[in-house]
Amino acid sequence: MTMQPPDKTDEELVKMYQTSLDKNIVGVLFKRHSLMCYGVSNKYLKDEDAAQDATMQIFEKLFSDLTKHEILNFRSWLHSVCRNYCLMELRKPMRVMRMRESEDDHENEFMELEQFLHQEENPEDKEGKLQSLELAIQELKDSQRECIELFYIKQKSYEEVSILTGYTPNEVKSYIQNGKRNLKIILGKRGISFLMALTIWTLNCA
Repeated sequence: MTMQPPDKTDEELVKMYQTSLDKNIVGVLFKRHSLMCYGVSNKYLKDEDAAQDATMQIFEKLFSDLTKHEILNFRSWLHSVCRNYCLMELRKPMRVMRMRESEDDHENEFMELEQFLHQEENPEDKEGKLQSLELAIQELKDSQRECIELFYIKQKSYEEVSILTGYTPNEVKSYIQNGKRNLKIILGKRGISFLMALTIWTLNCA
């Protein structure tokens, strides 16, 4: 009997993706390693929102990067990719990093995400978080909603979103950042972690 993708090693999944270009395979890798990627990003960037954005950006790049490299140890390779991405971010001029306001809040969110990634979640709870995020997205301004849907669901780059919407690249980045900030506030009022909901949403749309 042929093993299903979740039962295969990371390296086997990489080879499967390189042959099939099945985005669901990247979704499996995302679920396995997004916690590590988030942890590395937050260690370097020292900013939760920036670490979340870095995690999504890095995994978005996997759709193309996995076809360009021979990868013998995926986790080690991904760790290097995360570190290098963050170092490049830190070198960008005029970048303002916001320090965490509450170490306890960060630790709770980190543990919550770890529990989701390593355990099977109740399908009803998962669907509830997904619906809450989708409803929250509808509360955003049109510009923010449009950019977030294109960026996360359609997996477009900043430049591609700019072309499709007519907004400048700087406007696109601003709409996505402000949209994420507003989603975090909206979901927080409902007792839902933005990072958790976004992870479920991304995996569901993969």
